[in-house]
Parts: sequence; C-alpha cells; structure tokens
Amino acid sequence: MSKIDEVRKAMVTAMKAGDKERKDSLSMLLSALKNKAIDKREDLTEAEENEVVLKEIKQTKETLELTPKDRTEMIEECTKRITVYEEFAPKMLNEDEIKEVIQGILSELSIETPTGKDKGKIMKVLMPKVKGIADGKLVNQVLAAMME
Repeated sequence: MSKIDEVRKAMVTAMKAGDKERKDSLSMLLSALKNKAIDKREDLTEAEENEVVLKEIKQTKETLELTPKDRTEMIEECTKRITVYEEFAPKMLNEDEIKEVIQGILSELSIETPTGKDKGKIMKVLMPKVKGIADGKLVNQVLAAMME
C-alpha cells in the first residue's frame, strides 16, 4: 500500500473519530504527496514518498523554531503535526548505525584514520547510502567526532 493510501486511510479514521487536528495534519501531508505525484506525472516510489514526508517534517520543525514563544497555539499545532507526520516517516538511523556505515566506507576507501582532507571523499560515498534514512546534520556530527 502506498503512503497516499495509508495517509488517506488514517485521515478517514481521524474524521470518524472527530479528531480535527489530526485530520488537518493528514490532509496537509496527503496534499503534499499528491502534489509531488502530479508534478512527476506518475506514481511516486517509496523513496520519493519518504522524501516528501521528511521534507514536511523539516519544514514544520523550521516553522516551530521561527515561531515566537508567546504564540503557544501555533507551537502546539506544529508539535502535534510533527507527531502525526513522524508516524509515516521512515525509521531513521541512530548514531551507532551511522558509525557502522562510516566504518564500512572507511574500509572500502582504505582509510584507517580519517582526517579533514578525507572528509570530502568520505561524504561523497556516504551521503548517497544514508539519504532518506539518516539526518544529514547527525551524519556530519558523527563523522566529525570520528575525525578528532
């Protein structure tokens, strides 16, 4: 079942339960997924669906960060929306799993102790492998910590 179908099913469930906030969040996610499919002019792949979900989460987090502290209703709305979106997001790698991927790439590239000079080479191979399943900032932090 595609993400569009999953989100639509969850939205119907939310409507039946009378959960307006959840329904609104799901409606926005569904809209983003459909728009991407329309732009592409064919069905989305699973990776593309995950990309859309992660983009929506990222945009909502940015909105949350930029919202003034006195706008509590807006902060609550963004927090709830992120919670709903994360139900449909792919499982992200944690630090240990990212370290394992990096170790594999280091041995692949025959690099024993990575230095600042090697970072570009490592990232070039690393990012395509973890795209959509790991946060880029976290990947960068883990790699930087391994170089020290």
